Amino acid sequence: MMPRRGRGAPEAFLLKIIFRKSPFKGRMGAGVSSFMKKKIVIIGAGPTGLGAAYRLHELGHADFAVLERRPYLGGLCASFRDQNGFTWDLGGHVIFSRFPYFDRLMNKVLKNGFRDIRREAWVRVEGCWVPYPFQKNLDHLPEAIRRECLDGLKASEALEKKNDNFEHWILTHMGNGIARHFMFPYNAKVWAHPLDQMSTSWLTDRVSSAQDAAASAGGKPRPGRTGWGPNGRFRYPVAGGVREIFNKIGELFPEKILTNAEAVRVDPWEKKVFLSGGRVLAYEALINTSPLDHFVATLDDVREEWLTASRELKHNSVLVVGIGVRKPCPDKKCWMYFPGGDCPFYRVTYLANYSPNNVPDEQHHSLLCEVSYSEHKRENKEDVVERTIQGLVRAGLLEKDDVRLIVSRFLFDIGHAYPIPTLTRDAALEQILPALEKLDIFSRGRFGAWKYEVGNVDHSIIQGKEAVDRILGVGGESLL
Repeated sequence: MMPRRGRGAPEAFLLKIIFRKSPFKGRMGAGVSSFMKKKIVIIGAGPTGLGAAYRLHELGHADFAVLERRPYLGGLCASFRDQNGFTWDLGGHVIFSRFPYFDRLMNKVLKNGFRDIRREAWVRVEGCWVPYPFQKNLDHLPEAIRRECLDGLKASEALEKKNDNFEHWILTHMGNGIARHFMFPYNAKVWAHPLDQMSTSWLTDRVSSAQDAAASAGGKPRPGRTGWGPNGRFRYPVAGGVREIFNKIGELFPEKILTNAEAVRVDPWEKKVFLSGGRVLAYEALINTSPLDHFVATLDDVREEWLTASRELKHNSVLVVGIGVRKPCPDKKCWMYFPGGDCPFYRVTYLANYSPNNVPDEQHHSLLCEVSYSEHKRENKEDVVERTIQGLVRAGLLEKDDVRLIVSRFLFDIGHAYPIPTLTRDAALEQILPALEKLDIFSRGRFGAWKYEVGNVDHSIIQGKEAVDRILGVGGESLL
């Protein structure tokens, strides 16, 4: 074990949040009142943290506090409005769900303040536009590439299907052609991690199969079939960007949220959270939504095996580049994927098509571009904006003359962007998460639980809600 830090030292300042005793007034009946008096601290005011806080608020449980190290809410779902009138999300976030609870919450906080949008997603391959998913729209490819993809797919039918890593899965399920033209280059770009070091347990409805690829490749190109997947239709706030959702949730219990309050140290044995500035908060149950690898490092007397396991948790980072242009939006597309090496970004979103309030007026449009990086894929932050502009020109999203019409440039570095589903991830989580739960610490959310496959906005809010249900003894968890 590492030596205990600060045990017995006087506390510089005790943050006085009054945990009001309030008996549960719900319909769960007797037997839960002792749970309902628990003091609960939540680290992080992103989707999971605010999902947990909302559930406590909904149940009439007043004994909680939310700690957010940033001055704003939303976490990875933050949005920023720049001085030129452009709103920038931290990535291409859209709202869709299979959870009635989530839908009810969205209806409550957004009311009529959202737009319902039919998805238009496309892939740029070899100078042409292919509807997403690529493997279901091969008839939009040039003949030579289409034939290569079909021949590879046919050859893969005779191969033993391998699920030992993502690279083998692609080759044995889709063949060399689809792998070469889309699956390999795109996934290398977005994950910034070797595909043969990634598992396949996360795939489910995240990656479309190639089952009907052959049927999609005959005759003249059909209208693009872009409705595959759970986000074929999605919702988006009318104003404020995606962060508006979390601002609205936070308005329900503002007195419970502390911003600029970073948890720099946690004593899991005496159940105290030490904040930047010397403040201290006691708890009986802790919900952590911060990155699990960082959280483990903040623990007093952390066990060496937890630290060792946390080093197996890998992630990528993303540079979000926004380009605002004084020109009406030229297309109805929502977002586009770019597997090619002629541009640094893997995805570009027309944010003006989500809401006209994301741009100053109809004479402007914006391009939200995402560039991933990691130890396996380096990117230069100093020149990424200019390289992005050049890539937009090469991809045909900007004309050369449009460069002089650029009126806004935005750059944000997301340190923890996607948790990588590596081959060693699940074993690491099995080492850490149950051990923390024995100490009444529940680590949840995209990076708290480190599972990309249940890391959408709806998943994250439900994880927060279900963590509260479990802590209070009024329900279980379904997503872990």
